[in-house]
Amino acid sequence: MNRTGMILTLGTVVAALAAATTARAAGPIQQRKANQQQRIAQGVASGQLTAGEAARLEGREAALNHEIRAMRRADGGALTPGDRAVIGRQQDRLSGGIYRLKHNARRRP
Repeated sequence: MNRTGMILTLGTVVAALAAATTARAAGPIQQRKANQQQRIAQGVASGQLTAGEAARLEGREAALNHEIRAMRRADGGALTPGDRAVIGRQQDRLSGGIYRLKHNARRRP
């Protein structure tokens, strides 16, 4: 594994552990984010995800996090039931993307 791949792997694992720690007390949206971070970290560690695939998934996760923050700002700090439904659908799509990339034929060398 090259240096960039090692740094990405370490960063992903650290982020997943941090997210899992804070998510337990934060609610279902945060818990799901933590679970998906763990799935990405596990995929990188096992070689099921390449560095590029993991980076793409991390980018999608970051975009979703940005959108959640924007929703909270627009609604005075709380998420409406409609916001939660939108976030749930987006998390479903991200979860499917994680599954597809983990189960494709590409493997990290």
